Amino acid sequence: MAKIQMKNKIAELDGDEMTRVLWQVIKEELLEPYIDLQTEYYDLGLKNRDDSDDKVTYEAAAAIKRLGVGVKCATITSNAARVEEYSLKRLTPSPNGIIRAELDGTVFRTPIFVKNVQGTVSCWKKPIILGRHAYGDVYKNCEIKTPGPGKAELVFTGADGTEIRKTIMDMKGAGILQGIHNLDASIENFARCCFTYALDQNVPVWFGAKDTISKTYDGTFKSLFQKIFDEEYKSKFAAAGIEYFYTLIDDAVARVMKSEGGILWACKNYDGDVMSDMVASACGSLAMMTSVLVSPDGTYEYEASHGTVQKHYYRYQKGERTSTNPVALIFAWTGALAKRGELDGTPELSEFARRLERATLGAIEDGYMTGDIARIAHPAAKNVLDSWEFIAAIRERL
Repeated sequence: MAKIQMKNKIAELDGDEMTRVLWQVIKEELLEPYIDLQTEYYDLGLKNRDDSDDKVTYEAAAAIKRLGVGVKCATITSNAARVEEYSLKRLTPSPNGIIRAELDGTVFRTPIFVKNVQGTVSCWKKPIILGRHAYGDVYKNCEIKTPGPGKAELVFTGADGTEIRKTIMDMKGAGILQGIHNLDASIENFARCCFTYALDQNVPVWFGAKDTISKTYDGTFKSLFQKIFDEEYKSKFAAAGIEYFYTLIDDAVARVMKSEGGILWACKNYDGDVMSDMVASACGSLAMMTSVLVSPDGTYEYEASHGTVQKHYYRYQKGERTSTNPVALIFAWTGALAKRGELDGTPELSEFARRLERATLGAIEDGYMTGDIARIAHPAAKNVLDSWEFIAAIRERL
């Protein structure tokens, strides 16, 4: 069979642990037999990032911008235990945080629905799209562990030398401090990405923050969202018959839990991190969700929406074939390939990506699935497969 040709490369960002193992299996079994796969490869495994002092991460981000499309495996963000386990030089920063800051985009995450996997929130009939701001907040923070009493201040020195100074706390003893930031331009781009994506998907936008408490920080998000909407999108939303509204984040959570779905829920960076996992879990599994970073300049990075599946990896190292769900990894590839085909005018590449998605969901709907979704499938799974068997079942249908 003649392989499908690619006109341009995709930036490929490899990752860690169990997802790294399955990443290679997916390429070998589901992609390379059918596509003349063209990628520009970057190893974002934890040790390689540490060895290169994260140079490889910045190079990968630059490649995504240059090529227009990237696909990323799940990666480890180190903590103290990981420093010891991998003999790292330092606590490495989040690679996702670096890439998102470099691309200044918005992460959109959407649950993958299948007929025989029922979520735990019975009223959700349509997917909830999570629009997560991908810049700033705790992912670009500055922290201090203070050794004893003292005065903590927040200081801004303008380019003209003007100084703004506020006392955070007169600390009576040892403690911790954290500084976070954001940029008006990034927040405005976040708003534009959300409104544009909502128009494309024809769904309303809900945005929630906490401006009653964080009157300046969250209040700026609220006011800039409203400004961009009123000036650039209000008439477009009216013509499409969809709405935008702002509410407090706690009210947004309550509303979402009673809604039927079919909305784009815009969240600040950390809120989106937490809430996307909640939505994915409620819909069946963290592995049953797509994730794409969309930049205002038209750059796309498709990624696995979950972690590296550490516990399964340790079992795999002992010789066990685990039942790790590879769907999010597969859909990262299909999303990137479909977008590459769309941008390059190669519809056969995009159609292959959609066929692979249908084959993946078809295997699940035929009763062949991994253990995470077999537990909640109705009717019950015909066969609970390990990852390799599940990928083989997909290839058989493909």
